[in-house]
Amino acid sequence: MQTTSLQPLLIDYESEGFPASSPVANGSNILQTNWNELLWAAVTVGRPNRQYVFRHGASSMYEAIFRWSLVRMTLEQRGPNANRLRRTNAAKTLDPSEKGAVSYFLGMAFARLFAAKLLQVPWLLHLDVYRPMLNPILKGRSRPDLVGQTANGEWVAIESKGRISPPDSTAKAKAKQQAERVISVNGTPPQFHIGGITYFRNDIPRFFWRDPKPQRGKTGRSIKLAHDDHLLHYSYQPVIELIRSQPQSFQNMLLEPILLPIRELDIEVGIHPYVLKPLIHDQWTGVIQGCLQYGQRLHHEGYQIDGIRVKAGKSWLTPFVEQDFSQEKDVNKE
Repeated sequence: MQTTSLQPLLIDYESEGFPASSPVANGSNILQTNWNELLWAAVTVGRPNRQYVFRHGASSMYEAIFRWSLVRMTLEQRGPNANRLRRTNAAKTLDPSEKGAVSYFLGMAFARLFAAKLLQVPWLLHLDVYRPMLNPILKGRSRPDLVGQTANGEWVAIESKGRISPPDSTAKAKAKQQAERVISVNGTPPQFHIGGITYFRNDIPRFFWRDPKPQRGKTGRSIKLAHDDHLLHYSYQPVIELIRSQPQSFQNMLLEPILLPIRELDIEVGIHPYVLKPLIHDQWTGVIQGCLQYGQRLHHEGYQIDGIRVKAGKSWLTPFVEQDFSQEKDVNKE
């Protein structure tokens, strides 16, 4: 399978309210990324997936394929020299409920991408992952989507939203208020309470996030979290089940940093042996230590900060093409 060089993709974003000591500069800026990083973000944002419905581990394998297919159907890079993502015609013809679901997913994927690249957050988990550990206030509808921890051990709460059109001041304020509801994780207040919104302008995706200091007495009903490292398996599950589906590749990957080709999607994926070995034994302390201790080597070998690597093939540089079955149906009728 032919694979791409790391051709940059540029995403316009705007930051508000981040403290001067944070790694995020306020104002308008451009994030330089690529398909590899975006596809990694899409498959590793830890959320309860279809295994909750099917109760079979193999469903996680299809979860990975589903997420990547959703990105392929929704976003494209028009022309081999283009450096902006654009919404596909297929995405624009979805019905309103489908558009809402796609926007919600893209919101989480973009939040994952920005948190990893600008805040150094190796793992970002959907708040519902914590459901068994929360106080009953979780039953309320107003709560942030994602919780993560930076490489320095600081906690981050993110409300991620996805929209077709640019957000107004009300949408920005609401996202921030929901993020503020997490007041502590293991007794430690989050360093960041971020409201993030992914949206389109002229069919080009953009990102906005805000982190002003919470107003005392304005956080409303609060949420306290107890964290357990084993929850990180939600972040790895779609990828590791995909790798386990190919036993020989899985065994080889334990010995050396190789990638498994997913030919139907023109993608290669792998988990570095330093992370994969403790991962398969549920040794979560070892997973965390492997990512932090070997971070520079992982980066040098093309892996992300959680030890996962996703590599897009050449077809991702070309526009998405819908299959037209109408002529085939006419032929079958004849």
